[in-house]
Amino acid sequence: MEGSLSVQDVIRKSFLEAGNYLTEVSLSSIVRAVEFILLALLIGLLLFWLYRKTYAGVVYSHAFAVSIAGMTVLTCAIVVTISSNVVLSLGMVGALSIVRYRTAIKDPMDLLFLFWAVAAGVAVGAGMFYIALLVSLIMALLLFLLRRRHGRDQMYILLIHYVGESVEFDVRRALGILPYQIKSKTMRNRDAEMAVEVRVKRGNLVFADEIRRLAGVRDVTLVQYDGDYID
Repeated sequence: MEGSLSVQDVIRKSFLEAGNYLTEVSLSSIVRAVEFILLALLIGLLLFWLYRKTYAGVVYSHAFAVSIAGMTVLTCAIVVTISSNVVLSLGMVGALSIVRYRTAIKDPMDLLFLFWAVAAGVAVGAGMFYIALLVSLIMALLLFLLRRRHGRDQMYILLIHYVGESVEFDVRRALGILPYQIKSKTMRNRDAEMAVEVRVKRGNLVFADEIRRLAGVRDVTLVQYDGDYID
């Protein structure tokens, strides 16, 4: 019974003091929020690094890796914001229940910016402007540091239809020192189809013309995809 009354007292006190958190901003609360968010940033960067180093799939998504680090910071900001008052926590539940992503989100970065907008809106609406500003600065710095570098190599999938057993050796010779990896090889009677992942310098597609001119090659298809090559 006493435990039940104490819980009721806590809830009643939170409702009575619901309007005070908008004006009561102390230095200790700001320092505490900064410490928590910076710690979340470090953990997010650790997750980014671990995901990049341990990824074992076919196509590594740099955008998804960045969104992991960003989501860690944004989730921490929301939790720090709503932890000050139980009324604010209930309001946060109601606010998030209103949000509906009915449009299919294909890029993880789009979801990151949507979640960023929600986190900033919650913090500003709760009167914690310093959290919204701090998170926005950290996210801008995070995106700037982890952004994809321009001028880097591009990834292509090379599809080759050919006839003859010696063509594969000629294709390997045409690729030369380019980093490549054979992803699949399909054989139908005398016909064969081979898919090769190739990393090339920007615009340097001379090897495709060399392969097209090989004896036995029927057609060559070169498709670029938005992936990252993991060494």
